[in-house]
Amino acid sequence: DVPAWLKSLRLHKYAALFSQMTYEEMMALTECQLEAQNVTKGARHKIVISIQKLKERQNLLKSLERDILEGGNLRVPLQELHQMILTPIKAYSSQNSSTEEHSRDADSHHPSSLLGLDSQGSDCKDSAAGGMQQHHLPGCEGESGGAPLPEGDLPGQFTRVMGK
Repeated sequence: DVPAWLKSLRLHKYAALFSQMTYEEMMALTECQLEAQNVTKGARHKIVISIQKLKERQNLLKSLERDILEGGNLRVPLQELHQMILTPIKAYSSQNSSTEEHSRDADSHHPSSLLGLDSQGSDCKDSAAGGMQQHHLPGCEGESGGAPLPEGDLPGQFTRVMGK
């Protein structure tokens, strides 16, 4: 929910700008691109920092999982998870790691614009079809093992931490 995320950052006036982007385009934004779109200097800086935090979520989830397994307090991980669920999270599909051509094909059937509006297919290799991917996670009963999740599977990692 990009508009709600922008509102939480007090940047909701830029929701129309983000509605024209795919998730991948948003994650690759630079201050120069934002300047070209007439975004104010302070807002540009805040957007770039916020997007960097979005990129760090997978590592944060891995850290939270370790903390929980080591018997740490649950209050901080739960607060972090609560904040994270309010950020834009792209649905993960195992098709993310397939060929670029297949990804473009998936995009043409499942648009991935940020606000649910139709968009042109992206040439990014990690474009995904919408929908949920089921994960069978052996070892969720408390040990740190279990099948490692693919890089980019933020929903799976989030669910895994919640399971712990």
